[in-house]
Amino acid sequence: MTQETVTAEPETAPRAEAAGSRGGRATRVAVSAAAGLIMFLAFPPNVFGPDEGSPSGLWPLAPVGVAVLALALRGLRPWAGALAGLVCGLFFFIPILPGLRPIGTDVWLGLSVVQALYFAPMGAAMAYVSRSRLWPLWVAGLWVAQELVRGRAPLGGFPWARLAFAQTDTPFTAFAALGGAPLVSFATALSGTLLAFAVLAVAARGLKAAALAVAGALAVPLAGLAVPTGAGTGGESAVVAVIQGNVPRSGMDFLGQRQAVLNNHIARTRELAAQVRSGEVPQPDLVVWPENASDIDPYNDPEARRLIDAVVKEVGAPVLVGALTSTPDGTMVENRGIVWDPQDGPGEHYTKRHPVPFGEYIPFRDVLTKIISRLERVPRDFARGTEDNTVMMDGVPVGDVICFEVAYDGIVRDAAEARILVVQTNNATYGRTSLPWQQLAMSRLRAVEHDRTVLVAATSGISAIVAPDGTLVDKSREFTPDVQVARVPLRASVTISDRLGGLPEWLLALVGVTGVGLALTARRRASHPGPGEAA
Repeated sequence: MTQETVTAEPETAPRAEAAGSRGGRATRVAVSAAAGLIMFLAFPPNVFGPDEGSPSGLWPLAPVGVAVLALALRGLRPWAGALAGLVCGLFFFIPILPGLRPIGTDVWLGLSVVQALYFAPMGAAMAYVSRSRLWPLWVAGLWVAQELVRGRAPLGGFPWARLAFAQTDTPFTAFAALGGAPLVSFATALSGTLLAFAVLAVAARGLKAAALAVAGALAVPLAGLAVPTGAGTGGESAVVAVIQGNVPRSGMDFLGQRQAVLNNHIARTRELAAQVRSGEVPQPDLVVWPENASDIDPYNDPEARRLIDAVVKEVGAPVLVGALTSTPDGTMVENRGIVWDPQDGPGEHYTKRHPVPFGEYIPFRDVLTKIISRLERVPRDFARGTEDNTVMMDGVPVGDVICFEVAYDGIVRDAAEARILVVQTNNATYGRTSLPWQQLAMSRLRAVEHDRTVLVAATSGISAIVAPDGTLVDKSREFTPDVQVARVPLRASVTISDRLGGLPEWLLALVGVTGVGLALTARRRASHPGPGEAA
């Protein structure tokens, strides 16, 4: 046994299975599939919740799923670990992304397979370090490394379904205020690997080591409970209103309902104005419409401009209007959040910086549209915004994030320099699936991460007002018109996570890479002992 080996863990069975037992490897692959399904159940919505579901999944299953995968990979050769990791990824992503089926079953399954591929190198690395002394630490770091790469490449990445996004109302949540979503993922994975360590220690009759490992697995979330959230500085507040106008029909067909969708949001805003006049609700300081509230360009369509201008004057507060506009040369589209002032009309705006590949722009358009005719439904690519995502609304700095940009740490971090966060989104295509719930979960985690109120405005739901501690002040039902009004704090505090920026993610990923490096060095020394060393 080398100095890198954990003495309290069973040796015989893992070595035998790693040596080439087909039955053993098949069992490991099956267990890896179970791990993927277990982790999937940790994400919202909780199917056992009331009515539409609960905004939190069965969150304790996230570390349990990591533990099961770690046990399945223990002692396997890297190539077998890669296979088991891939299988785990497939059984995780396929059930977590079916909300993409309205776009096409091929899109759903294709993206699921692409995302699962990232679990293959992670599985190989997890198997490789699984006999190192500090393997629970290395594996937790490898999980962050996988999420780091998956969230950046290709085409800007797809950071959906990170472990952190299953922990938005749990003892792990507060870690977001210290190190953002990466630290939450790391803490969740570390609890899981410590549980796996405990199982192995029990099998080896190392009861003391098992007890210590269980204590460590519990200590991680308990430490999270000690981190204060939602207690930042800034005594000012503002009355905000979130408008959910709804769409006539769900699915891809919403694209052909431009006038109806705009009319719905105007109608709900007039309803708000009437409530203000009657004294039912206080006068809002700012109003938020969702993404795609106006797919009719209000700069170029006189009637759309007239309608929006009239209702903004009627409500008497600036409205952040989600609109699609043409670029000056007419060749591309911009997805904008436009500040519409009651006196001055359209003013500052934010243009979405991360358009959705294949949804808002077509990579390699000339080639792919000839192969996949459905891509022609996106006739013009969306332009990529370059400006800052903070806009002023009645003197209040508002950070705007549009749709799935909420999954990207850097974009939200930039917006959090403002005093309140807004997520404008259009979930009509993905209605009554898990995707709106998962997006709401991300918004709740961002509130804690940056100590900011988050306003989620969705065309068809789920819209919400989220307090800086991540709790839901208000939440809409899907495909139901809704007007939400609340007085919320305007925070000026800066969290530790904000100060550190992207550093925690890179450092935690480096932990995993370091573990692989140390394991490689130890095995080389064992294979080629130096003078005076035992083989």
